[in-house]
Amino acid sequence: MARQHHQKISAFEIARRIVFLTVGAVLMAVGLEIFLVPNRIVDGGITGISIMLSELTGVRLGIFLFILNLPFLILGYKQIGKTFAISTLYGVAVMSVGTFLLHPVDPLTVSPILAAVFGGGVLGVGVGMVIRFGGSLDGTEIVAILINKNTPFSVGEIVMFFNFFILLAAGFVFGWDNAMYSILSLIHISEPTRRS
Repeated sequence: MARQHHQKISAFEIARRIVFLTVGAVLMAVGLEIFLVPNRIVDGGITGISIMLSELTGVRLGIFLFILNLPFLILGYKQIGKTFAISTLYGVAVMSVGTFLLHPVDPLTVSPILAAVFGGGVLGVGVGMVIRFGGSLDGTEIVAILINKNTPFSVGEIVMFFNFFILLAAGFVFGWDNAMYSILSLIHISEPTRRS
């Protein structure tokens, strides 16, 4: 049903969607590279795993963000639809390139609390914008959408379940103080996405 609706999308709507997907993905990159990553604070989902792998290997964050999300993009294409998959691929690509470009930029704050609050807020607005315009920036959201169809659990509850284990791992990689700052960041991310 969703696919039939998206087949007749107008050129104006396509342009509008591209603009907002771009802005949302850039905001995500800003939240990561200007706030969270320099302060060793993780996001949830595939993004959080990518941050930890980047820390452990020295490989740039954008590479992990793109590669680790690819299997979920294929799953989203098969199970949710072509328009969703294309929007998600575009958003993830912009976010990944954005982290490359912003990596040399100095963080706006070295206070973990400020980074968690403001970084989480910026990420939340970016993620919410991308979801609002038909995409996703994290593979765990795709899995959560699919699990939600066959279980009584909400998408938010499923994502929270995944994030519990990611934050547990973050405690070992970055220390438990930083894992707790990450929880603060996730609280601020969830507010704008809940309204989207």
